[in-house]
Amino acid sequence: MPNFAAYHQHTATVNRRGWNRRGFLAAISAAIASSQAWAVDAPIPAPLFGISLAEWSLHRTIFAGKLDNLDFPRAAKEQFGIAAVEYVNQFFKDKAKDAAYLADLAKRAEDHGVTNVLIMCDGLGNLGDPDNAARSKTIENHFPWVEAAKRLGCHSIRVNAASKGTPEEQQKLTADGLARLSDYASQMDMAVLVENHGGLSSNGEWLSGVIRLVNKPNCGTLPDFGNFHDYDRYRGVEELLPFAKAVSAKSHEFDADGNEVRTDYRRMLQLVVAAGYRGWVGIEYEGNALPEAEGILATKKLLEQVREELQA
Repeated sequence: MPNFAAYHQHTATVNRRGWNRRGFLAAISAAIASSQAWAVDAPIPAPLFGISLAEWSLHRTIFAGKLDNLDFPRAAKEQFGIAAVEYVNQFFKDKAKDAAYLADLAKRAEDHGVTNVLIMCDGLGNLGDPDNAARSKTIENHFPWVEAAKRLGCHSIRVNAASKGTPEEQQKLTADGLARLSDYASQMDMAVLVENHGGLSSNGEWLSGVIRLVNKPNCGTLPDFGNFHDYDRYRGVEELLPFAKAVSAKSHEFDADGNEVRTDYRRMLQLVVAAGYRGWVGIEYEGNALPEAEGILATKKLLEQVREELQA
């Protein structure tokens, strides 16, 4: 295991806009092509938010063997003109402890001027498991991914809030798991983000309550425009935004004017901006009507259009 003690001397608070100090400076530099250093509390220049690409948007392409995880940063930049990426652990699930692989991936991103934002972590167990031993094992299963994300220069890992029992019991159990994982991540100046991703986590009120119970500055949310099922998506995102350190722009299909059919992007992004969020908004295309590449570009175009309107 790498020695992370040196990081402790240079720890910077991860603010709720989704940046640690190093990630914030790198991202803003890339976004505005400037070498000027910005303090965390300094006014944020245009654009209002950055646009990143979630690797899941290309899951069919990757599963088909047409794109390797190592080439994802290059594809994001060259094919889509996007200079920030969000990885999915299942696309390199056996590489969390492979220092050479992670160094190669980090170098490829750097060579293409791409910022590594976070790693989405699935399949590691339930952080709110009622069995304390199983919950502890799940927490430990996330440790290598926290370290991998740190090696890549990410600011966070994204986790799931899964448990069993009454809503109140699940809230307490999940908060315990998140708090313990967040304590570990804080040693590396890393954040732990929870996405509305099924079950009770798709209830904005419940999930925001979990984060309040955790009450740690490096434990926040990744509001997804979708994934709310019967819960009102606008209310849900608004409830999660006070804790947001990343945002997922879920998209499925578009009308003739280029608007997303299931989500009013103008209404949603107004909520995002009004909450003071100034981090990355990640494209996560999951539709079937358009091929993945076209869906990504359609989502990017819509995000850019709405951002321009909000900046006017």
